[in-house]
Amino acid sequence: MAKQNIAEQFVDILVRAGVRRLYGVVGDSLNPVVDAVRRTPAIDWIHVRHEETAAFAAGAEAQITGSLAACAGSCGPGNLHLINGLYDAHRSMAPVLALASHIPSSEIGLSYFQETHPDRLFAECSHYSEMISSPQQMPRLLQTAIQHAVGRSGVSVVTLPGDVADRPAPERASEHALVTSRPTVRPGDAEIDRLAALIDEADRVTLFCGSGTAGAHAEVMQLAEKIKSPVGHALRGKEWIQYDNSFDVGMSGLLGYGAAYEATHECDLLILLGTDFPYNAFLPDDVKIAQVDVRPEHLGRRCKLDLAVWGDAGETLRCLIPKVSPKTDRRFLDRMLKKHADALEGVVKAYTRKVDKHVPLHPEYVASVLDELAAEDAVFTVDTGMCNVWAARYLTPNGRRRIIGSFSHGSMANALPQAIGAQFTDRSRQVVSMSGDGGFAMLMGDFLTLVQYELPVKVVLFNNSALSMVELEMLVAGLSSYGTANRNPDFAAVARACGAHGVRVEKPKQLAKALKEAFAHPGPALVDVVTDPNALSIPPKISADMVTGFALSASKVVLDGGVGRMVQMARANLRNVPRP
Repeated sequence: MAKQNIAEQFVDILVRAGVRRLYGVVGDSLNPVVDAVRRTPAIDWIHVRHEETAAFAAGAEAQITGSLAACAGSCGPGNLHLINGLYDAHRSMAPVLALASHIPSSEIGLSYFQETHPDRLFAECSHYSEMISSPQQMPRLLQTAIQHAVGRSGVSVVTLPGDVADRPAPERASEHALVTSRPTVRPGDAEIDRLAALIDEADRVTLFCGSGTAGAHAEVMQLAEKIKSPVGHALRGKEWIQYDNSFDVGMSGLLGYGAAYEATHECDLLILLGTDFPYNAFLPDDVKIAQVDVRPEHLGRRCKLDLAVWGDAGETLRCLIPKVSPKTDRRFLDRMLKKHADALEGVVKAYTRKVDKHVPLHPEYVASVLDELAAEDAVFTVDTGMCNVWAARYLTPNGRRRIIGSFSHGSMANALPQAIGAQFTDRSRQVVSMSGDGGFAMLMGDFLTLVQYELPVKVVLFNNSALSMVELEMLVAGLSSYGTANRNPDFAAVARACGAHGVRVEKPKQLAKALKEAFAHPGPALVDVVTDPNALSIPPKISADMVTGFALSASKVVLDGGVGRMVQMARANLRNVPRP
């Protein structure tokens, strides 16, 4: 039997760690690893057109599966292209292993062709970034990198010079059992008791939930019922907490709606559950706040805490619920539920007014029809910008759907690459990329990846020929919009030229038929929907409080749009409010 080289050992360890795909673009320094993948049936090389796509795809796969995913870039410019997608994966707590291949080891430090220093460059967007400079470092260094990525839920980067990858692996190399899943973290009894005491002392408690409540929906509902608490959420908490929730008061933040803001400010105790919600302008400074998070570095970095609890949201609630005394007074909960329903009723008119006749199409209408026609277990990947608004307000979660975006990093062009990674995990599951024309055009080359691999991703393109969120930020700051206009092609014609299904929608009556045809098409499809660039409601005057694009007052007025089926959910929840 031929002796393994480092590249073959590297690939074997990835397979042992559960990695089934390596996303990247081939290059000379990567050749030994790519060739090892070619000869290993248990793993596939996924050839994308841009390394940024590779990192976004790996991050999305990791978020869908909860398992380690991997990407790779060749030396210098190749692996530099990974950095934006890796930042996103790292900030989304997605376990990703990135291979940054390197120039020949004898040339490092001598300004060789394409020389960079990946082990330094990726330090800020990873838990671990090290270079294999000697075969004797394998397999321990790669195993350590994998355990950092999985154990700390983020990115690890391994830099590997091409010549080292081609050298023989050391004999009797030490290999050990790999960590491929994370344990639950239980708080100490003292913290549980203190949290229970805070709840018992408070008359009005609000729960505000983030992505850390994934898998803890039942526990959140059980606690809310026991203490008669409104439940709000951040954008990343939407898919986990909004469905089957009779305590729902909406979302806070720039894209927020409903009564979440009021519920977090009018309570006696606010409990932040599994959220690192970044906009402290939306958090109160005059109520008691307790925070529960599995990452201790998140505790207290957005606001002053009265109690910090280090633990998984679900495990913490399972320990907490038996210790909390039931509350019988529903007045605060019922008042917030009514405020929520009234708030949604007040803005829903903007969505319902002649939307089925308006040309160009209202983007709210497009999102609403998409929500109704998409599969019950669809995966939505959402571009940063106004697509975030439409996803936040119109996509209806149900416990089976997934909604993935660059919600923490805020990168453009994320939706199409993330759809690639999501679709590779299950070709039979519907994956919908909600793309803006700006984001789609930025990495449009990887639409060819869908065609090459016959991935049945459906791209729904909100095409208003503008960078609308940037325009909004300029208007809020009192500036004239500048440099935001896009001169776009017929994207449907581009899709057809690439060998995919493409259709352009310019009238409301064409929309449902176009979406149904795209969803029924067995391969990749693009629906280019011409939407109204003036869909936003702009305030009549701009106050000093609106100077920054993310000011609270600006978001409450400027983003005063419809809310889709959420108004029906709010009405349904009002039925639980006792009548006098």
